[in-house]
Amino acid sequence: MLGGSLADEMSNVRTLQRSFAAGEVSPELFGRIDDAKYQSGLARCRNFITKPQGPAENRAGFGFVRATKNSGVKSRLIPFTYSTTQTMVIEVGAGYFRFHSQGATLLSAGVPYEVANTFAEADLFDIHFVQSADVLTLVHPGYPPQELRRLGALSWSLTTISFAAAISPPASVTATPTGAGTIAYAYVVTAIAADGISESAASTAGTCTGNLFTTGNKIDVTWPAATGATRYNVYKMSGGLYGYIGQTATLALVDDNIAADLSKTPPIYDTVFASTSNYPAAASYFEQRRCFAGTVTQPQNIWMTKSGTESNVSYSLPIRDDDRIAFRVAAREANTIRHIVPLTQLLLLTSAAEWRVTSVNSDAITPSTISVRPQSYVGASNVQPVIINNTLIYGAARGGHVRELAYSWQANGFVTGDLSLRAAHLFDTFDIVDMAYSKAPQPVVWFVSSSGNLLGLTYVPEQQIGAWHWHDSAGGVFESCCVVAEGGEDVLYVIVRRTINGGSVRYVERLSSRDFATPADSFFVDCGLTYSGSPATVISGLDHLEGEEVSILADACVHPRRVVDGGAITLDQEASKVHVGLPITADIKTLPVAMQVDGSFGQGRFKNVNKVWMRVHGSSGIFVGPSEDRLVEAKQRTTESPGSPPDLKTQEIQVMPSNAWGDSGQVFVRQADPLPLSVLSMTAEVAMGG
Repeated sequence: MLGGSLADEMSNVRTLQRSFAAGEVSPELFGRIDDAKYQSGLARCRNFITKPQGPAENRAGFGFVRATKNSGVKSRLIPFTYSTTQTMVIEVGAGYFRFHSQGATLLSAGVPYEVANTFAEADLFDIHFVQSADVLTLVHPGYPPQELRRLGALSWSLTTISFAAAISPPASVTATPTGAGTIAYAYVVTAIAADGISESAASTAGTCTGNLFTTGNKIDVTWPAATGATRYNVYKMSGGLYGYIGQTATLALVDDNIAADLSKTPPIYDTVFASTSNYPAAASYFEQRRCFAGTVTQPQNIWMTKSGTESNVSYSLPIRDDDRIAFRVAAREANTIRHIVPLTQLLLLTSAAEWRVTSVNSDAITPSTISVRPQSYVGASNVQPVIINNTLIYGAARGGHVRELAYSWQANGFVTGDLSLRAAHLFDTFDIVDMAYSKAPQPVVWFVSSSGNLLGLTYVPEQQIGAWHWHDSAGGVFESCCVVAEGGEDVLYVIVRRTINGGSVRYVERLSSRDFATPADSFFVDCGLTYSGSPATVISGLDHLEGEEVSILADACVHPRRVVDGGAITLDQEASKVHVGLPITADIKTLPVAMQVDGSFGQGRFKNVNKVWMRVHGSSGIFVGPSEDRLVEAKQRTTESPGSPPDLKTQEIQVMPSNAWGDSGQVFVRQADPLPLSVLSMTAEVAMGG
């Protein structure tokens, strides 16, 4: 806490912390009382989310969805958005895909619907993906690029992407001259598919001799039908190239000395991604092209499909603006391209640098106008980054920190910065293994850390808000996360490895909403389920928590904890709405007190917090003290009827914490009950010693 007023005898001083919008800061910054974020920072922010407006509220609980298919191996979650109202969370496991939505699993004939894959467990978190409409592109350097397509609610298919021509050319071409001559002529024909865009490679050449400069002479060009073709393009050899001379829906064309248009020649198809060590590691879309990059043998190369197509990698001679693009980034050191990111300009994140891809003397990137320029030399990890507005957040290649990349007009380019500096203790010696971004109700970027914790970053770059908070779960290790839109909120799904009844299991769980109509609807337990129905004392269906001590909220009342036995618990009183799950312990702890009572800002003085006034909103079950082992409950019950739960309070609450003289004067707040707590501000009366 920073700021205050000096009492008459310099014995008691009151401090006010107006905001917690800086989140948790590292103990290494406890001496930086001059830092602007110190005034709104916290020494601990565990299982609390700091809102951009300043309050800190305990997170809602994770609801149990389903155990993963094989709890003995890791799985991963990937988001899929079919429409504005239909989203899916795809559980990617070794050999299978499963699908979850709205907290439930997609079933077929009563069992989870699955699609087979060939991915190994060790490769799951190196899969990169990008979605367009109902097609999800999946790439990994050890597997051919693949597409997961949604064909229907219970009809999904996984196929290897074909980069060959979508249609075959005619099997042969025959050129028959009319009139004598000794000039050699050669013709090729391409087939046009029903979409009017896809064009085959050139057929074998049909040749003849004649003289089209003689009046009345001509050459009849014919060919057999090609499967799937609706029209055909005909090209004639001129000056070493085949130039366009016409298009027809029939199987013949008469050349009566038509001049070949050499600006349009038959497409030539590259052979790409056809063998092991030649599969891409990154994929994205930019300017109507699908982009791939980062093969093992060509780690600094990028390929972009023909404009307006998904898998057409053809080009012409001479090169046309809409042809495929293939180039190598010329760098000072080996830079494996790990991510392709489409912002206002295309960005390439490599293992050692960040590059900007732009066009020269053109609005659009074309084969002849492409330009690549370095922006910084930091490097990115292999975790797929997220985009917030026009800012990119990604993991650093080394050190485990999280960085942002955004355009700066002062630098006339993209500038990167470290978002983890003020909370380095959450990242040092650890790595980020997964990340996802939730836009609403709060703008939070979620990260899974190799520590097993879930990290959250409340992030509003235009307001210079970046607040860290961390989350754990009883007996749980977070392994993967993703976010999808469900209703009016973005919902976080996670895979948690838990130890249940002595055994290791992995569960898919869903973060519940904090927007509840009544206190009885509030859900603040992990791995939890809800019973809603006729009043009952026995709550069953809890097999996934067998042998565990669970926290219970029964009709808005905190019930004594129970141990699940036989998949059920027994309540003291019957209830009609019961939330049961693992308990959540949520803590916030203020920073050491610093105030201008002398030249040392109160440092070097012993302190004791006499009183605390907390302004809360819709809160209950509040414990306050100088440390986590000396907590006092804030008494809230006033005029409520006996037997009914205390009302949720929206007011200023006074607490008299236990005496504890020390050098910091910090305040510790805990919520261990399955109830909401939202702290808006905190005032403390601190006694100052000599």
